Amino acid sequence: MGFIGLGVAIVIVIALAVASFRILREYERGVVFQLGRFWRVKGPGLVILIPGVQQMVRVDLRTVVLDVPTQDVISRDNVSVKVNAVVYFRIVDPQKAIIEVANFLNATSQLAQTTLRSVLGKHELDEMLAERDKLNTDIQKILDAATDAWGIKVTTVEIKHIDIDPTMVRAIAQQAEAERQRRAKVINAEGEFQAAAKLVEAAELISQSPQALQLRYMQTLVSIAGEKSNTIVFPLPMDLITPFLEALKKK
Repeated sequence: MGFIGLGVAIVIVIALAVASFRILREYERGVVFQLGRFWRVKGPGLVILIPGVQQMVRVDLRTVVLDVPTQDVISRDNVSVKVNAVVYFRIVDPQKAIIEVANFLNATSQLAQTTLRSVLGKHELDEMLAERDKLNTDIQKILDAATDAWGIKVTTVEIKHIDIDPTMVRAIAQQAEAERQRRAKVINAEGEFQAAAKLVEAAELISQSPQALQLRYMQTLVSIAGEKSNTIVFPLPMDLITPFLEALKKK
């Protein structure tokens, strides 16, 4: 019996020794509780615990990549879109991450989903498509401020996809085509206005110099004469024949 008791005692001692030692990697920390109360954060390296008195919860300090599920979002201009994103965060305070929230991973995921819907719902579809970097920054700042109490640092938020309903895609294409036509008409109207203004300036200049009008008329005749036509009909300005008529009257 003595040998058996000694063997049992040795086994118990070995079991307690094994239960007392923990090895934490460089990226791990251990939140140690003593009789249910927080004691301290330990690690990395070898950690010795008192069996039955102290318990430890491991915490990974590496950056976590959290995929935010696709969310249905109604934009400010009443367009329904489906949006998903990815969130990068890490634990900077292991004590808060374990004590202040029951499941920090699930809590961060739920908060990211609601924040994504809330922020994007305040913007129009054009802003979602054109200002994605700004929206990423806005969401990141909101999440970082909200998770600070949990000892979590949100470093980056990236919107991955913004999917639009096919019927809305056609409507947006029609809207873009109408906008292009409107711009073309505006440009054409501006061109006509500028051309009319130049014609008015030319008419004023010619009216101040009759010789310029006659010169322009002769240039027009030269241009018409170069065309392949047997008959040419052109008006004869009175300014050209008036001097001849006056000379005949004097005779």
